[in-house]
Amino acid sequence: MAGVQYLNVDEDRNGQRIDNFLMGQFSKLPKTLIYRWLRKGELRVNKKRVKQTYRVSAGDIVRIPPFTLEEDAIIRVSDDHLSFLESLILFENDDYMIINKPCGIAVHGGSGVTSGLIERLRQLRPHAKKLELAHRLDKETSGCMIIAKKYSILTYFHEALKKREVQKTYHALVHGNWSNKIKQIDLPLKRHLLPHGERIVRVDKLDGKEALTSVRILQKFDDYTLVEAIPHTGRTHQIRVHLTAFDHPIVCDKKYGVEAKDQGLISKGFNRLFLHSARLSFKDPKTTEEIYFEAPYDRECSKLLDLL
Repeated sequence: MAGVQYLNVDEDRNGQRIDNFLMGQFSKLPKTLIYRWLRKGELRVNKKRVKQTYRVSAGDIVRIPPFTLEEDAIIRVSDDHLSFLESLILFENDDYMIINKPCGIAVHGGSGVTSGLIERLRQLRPHAKKLELAHRLDKETSGCMIIAKKYSILTYFHEALKKREVQKTYHALVHGNWSNKIKQIDLPLKRHLLPHGERIVRVDKLDGKEALTSVRILQKFDDYTLVEAIPHTGRTHQIRVHLTAFDHPIVCDKKYGVEAKDQGLISKGFNRLFLHSARLSFKDPKTTEEIYFEAPYDRECSKLLDLL
C-alpha cells in the first residue's frame, strides 16, 4: 500500500496529459484507476479537481491518493541497510532532511522498481507523518537530496526550485583533458522516445528547450578531468548530455558514454557513473538564512581518484 504522495511536475513534463504523466511515474498503474480518481475528485492538482484531459504544467503539485497494486510485493529492507541509510543523513530537523543518496538506488518505486529511496526512508522513520522527495536524482547519480517532512515545506522547496533559488553543484569525472576555455555550455535539449521504449535526451538546436550549464575544472589527471558542473536549467540528463556533446562523456555513463573508453576503469573495479551532487545551497524555510550542505564522495569514487 502506497500512502498519499505528492509529485512535482518537472519542466520536461510540461504539457503532458495527466494520465500519461502518472503512467510515466508508475508504469504498473492502471488507467482505469486514474480515471476513477479523477471522477471522484481524489486525484488533485494544486489542490483542485481536474479532468482527464488536463495537461500538467511545470511546478504543478499532483496529489495521488493511497493505492495498492496486486502485483507489488512488500519489500522490507534489512536493519543493516537502514543503519547504512541513517549514516547517510547529513542534516535533519522537524522540517526536512538532507541525505547523501547512494548510487544505484532509484529515488522512488515504480517503473520496475518496487522499493526506492523514499520508501526506505519511510521505513527508517515510521513515525514521521510525511516524507516526500523535494526533487530527484537519477538512479546512477549520488549526492545531496532534500527530503521534506511537511507538506508546507514540500511546497516551499518546489517553489524555490522553480524559481532557481536552490543551487545544485555537481562533480563529474570526464574522459579526456577538459579545456579551460569551456566555461559555459549553452545547448538546447530535447527528449526522444526510442522505438524500444527507452527515453533519451539529445542536443536539438531547432526544437530543443534552453539548457545552460556552467563548468569549472577541479583537477586534471593523465586521461581524465574532474569538473564542477552547475545547471542553470532543469532539463533531464542535462549535465550528462552537455558534457558528452563536447566529447568528454562522464566515465561509466551507460546511456551517453562510450563503452570502449570505460574498459580501463572497469578493469580496475570501477563501474558506476561518476556524477555526484556535491553541494546544495538554499534559504532555510523558517529562518530564511542562506545555508549549504556538502556530500562527501562514496568509497568507490574516493578510491578511484586516489588511484588516478
